[in-house]
Amino acid sequence: MANELEELIGFLSSPSPPIKKAAVGILRDYTGSDDGLQSLGRYSSIVLPPLSRLLAENKVVSEPAAQALVNLSQKPELAGKMVEMGMVKMAMEVLYKKDCEIIHFLVMLLVNLTQLDAGVDSLIKSGDDKIHGLYVMKLVRSFCSSSSENKGDPFEHVASVLVNISKREEGRKLLLDPKRGLLKQIIRQFDSGSMLRKKGVSGTIRNCCFEAENQLQNLLLISEFLWPALLLPVAGNKIYTEQDTSKMPLELASALSIEREPVTDPEIRVQSLEAIYLLVLQEAGRSAFWSVNGPRILQVGYEDEEDPKAMEAYERVGSLLIQEGSFGEPSTDK
Repeated sequence: MANELEELIGFLSSPSPPIKKAAVGILRDYTGSDDGLQSLGRYSSIVLPPLSRLLAENKVVSEPAAQALVNLSQKPELAGKMVEMGMVKMAMEVLYKKDCEIIHFLVMLLVNLTQLDAGVDSLIKSGDDKIHGLYVMKLVRSFCSSSSENKGDPFEHVASVLVNISKREEGRKLLLDPKRGLLKQIIRQFDSGSMLRKKGVSGTIRNCCFEAENQLQNLLLISEFLWPALLLPVAGNKIYTEQDTSKMPLELASALSIEREPVTDPEIRVQSLEAIYLLVLQEAGRSAFWSVNGPRILQVGYEDEEDPKAMEAYERVGSLLIQEGSFGEPSTDK
């Protein structure tokens, strides 16, 4: 005989809209507590399928269903079951239906699901040549074209999805593919006023730089956008002298010749410095870094730095450059 929770789950498939709406609302509230999540977790095989089907219905039902799935997907074991049942594909299909009204919650669901390797693989579609990378390309396009005016920023959390993707080698290769140009599009979002977007872009760049040994040329192909995104956060607050800026490309020189908003989040500065470190580990990366007067920017930025972790990151890059001879100038030794 079914218990109360099983009966409630059964109502998710009711032909009566009011009953279905009431049931999904109660279940959504149920997922708001650890006890509720634990209880529902025991019924995952019978609660996840009907909740997923409700995503395609009208907002009064799809929104609480999506909220419930986001809450449930915080549990790795439940997120894993969602990935197995094709939840990534379901979320993407609903997300790109005309006039989707639950974009924010679907993106949050993807954030949770892509914390798992299987979730990233499902999003990339690594085993299907026909649609390999298609979902990621759609998300990047939406991330880069969505506006925060009037309607909020429904695709803002794609920033976190991109960080998750870039933690995987296959994800980094996809983002660095010059034919797709995804990383170039992503980097340009660093100018956003959203701190979440900034941190997501910074973390994605940093992760992609782990491919510097094999893909340095692809990274340097977008150096016009890459160096400002990495160096401006760690440039400190001073206005640079004409002598310093004369040795920089225009996009850096212009930004550092005027007063500017400092990057207040030390995590972004640390991520930028870690990315720079990975780039200058390569000989061609050091040469490129020196060519934009990068070492001077780090010297000035270090003088203003107060965060211990960021100071340590500056010093790590600096010690690597000093080992090469003068601070920043590539060694001429063979």
